[in-house]
Amino acid sequence: MPIKREQNQELAGMVDAGAGGLPPGSPPGSPAGGHYPDQPPLVRVRMERPERFRTADQPLWVRIREGTRRVSFEPYQLFIETLLCQGKAPESLKKLEDSRKELGLHIAGVGAYQLLKTATEAFLLLNCGVSPDERLERRYDIDEEERRLGERVEVEDLVDRLRTYLGAKVDELLVLPYFRRILEQSFAKGEDRVNSPFCEGILKSRFLAETSPCLIELIWSYWHEEAMLVQAINMVALRFQNRLNAGGRNPLANMNLEPLRPLSNLLWGYIQDEFNRLTVARRAYEYDHHYGITLYGKAVPALQSADSRSKFLEAFHHLLYRTSIFYKQDDDTTVIADGFPVLQALKEVHLLLAEGAHNQFGDLPWTARAEMLIQQWLMARPEMLAFLNGRPMVPYTEDWMPQVDIVKKLYGWNDAGVTHFHDLAVYGEQILLSVRYGDWVEVNDPQQATNWARYWRPEVQSYIHAYRAVTGVDLTVEPVNVVPPSVHLRNRLIARAPAGT
Repeated sequence: MPIKREQNQELAGMVDAGAGGLPPGSPPGSPAGGHYPDQPPLVRVRMERPERFRTADQPLWVRIREGTRRVSFEPYQLFIETLLCQGKAPESLKKLEDSRKELGLHIAGVGAYQLLKTATEAFLLLNCGVSPDERLERRYDIDEEERRLGERVEVEDLVDRLRTYLGAKVDELLVLPYFRRILEQSFAKGEDRVNSPFCEGILKSRFLAETSPCLIELIWSYWHEEAMLVQAINMVALRFQNRLNAGGRNPLANMNLEPLRPLSNLLWGYIQDEFNRLTVARRAYEYDHHYGITLYGKAVPALQSADSRSKFLEAFHHLLYRTSIFYKQDDDTTVIADGFPVLQALKEVHLLLAEGAHNQFGDLPWTARAEMLIQQWLMARPEMLAFLNGRPMVPYTEDWMPQVDIVKKLYGWNDAGVTHFHDLAVYGEQILLSVRYGDWVEVNDPQQATNWARYWRPEVQSYIHAYRAVTGVDLTVEPVNVVPPSVHLRNRLIARAPAGT
């Protein structure tokens, strides 16, 4: 039977006093040590959390966190600086270094932008895959991983456990258990594994652990689009061409980028390459196909989707809600939290994500990520910061953020800070990657879901908080809100518009 809080505190106080004094309220002359000779010694009672047990998929979660960090903006910014500015290229990228040298001092046309575009794709290619690599895993924050896993670990141990999780090879190739299941169930045995897209068979690069999956999730692009990253650079591009936006407003009237600085030529190349970039409609259709969510705006047509993931948002928000309930139980040391409801929610989201992994899934998220990394890099340029005159007292985590917030303010777009949208993008991506590529379909052990919830607790709770900050919706209460976030954002924008507009 649980001991009442008052009893527990009283016992603890008596034992503490017994270590070198008297229990509270002891009469004068009571013996030191907290008890009389004819009484048994007092024993401290403490509630402890249930014992943790390892599950095989934990090293995949560690790899996902590290992999998503490696394709984030700061490593990308450093990569571009090192490769295209300092000229320090690894052997595998010598062709890019030669192209940079060929540009020489005569920078004109779109050559510089095309080189930036190629370097961005190379950056993503170099950071794809989940295959164990001790050189990469050396970057793990071991102290943090120990706190999340609840045990002492070493880098070598995590690498070995990931190799064990990948398990038996498929045709002498390491693959994720999820991909092994797909290959065994959905493709003919003996079907050729090919390296070229011009051959018949299954592309090795799409399932080989060394190159796949690229730890990229389209929700990252969705939340950065809602943060107005794309719209902000589009407004800058329009003003660069001396054009007014559709509403006739000109908040960027004083924009004059001198051609003596690099940004002018890079923006020229960016604008000239517009016909090669994804349109907002293409992305909107894919957001709907993956997650059943879309965008609202004048540039977004009314969608006529062939295959919308209409149940995804309900399932995902239900998973977050169930996980929040689990945390409340897990924090109570008088209760053993039940991971089974979380497990069932994980399975539901896993299956819905798998249903949307078709057609453009292999290419559109990749292309959207490459394009948005370039847009972030352009917005982070010193020339852009000098022109837009950012707010220096606001703390931001990445260099492109203040410029996007300023453009949003100039045009009267949603007033939620870009930091919250960025958190939704980063944490949402990590959560969904762990659900998408985990082999959840036959799992029936709630301990696996318990470990998942504990490991991803910072990301889950940060996502829930950021979602409330931008939409006003609390995902920890019932009934679970299933209205698309773009509807909440539109309603908030309408509510803050001046009367009569």
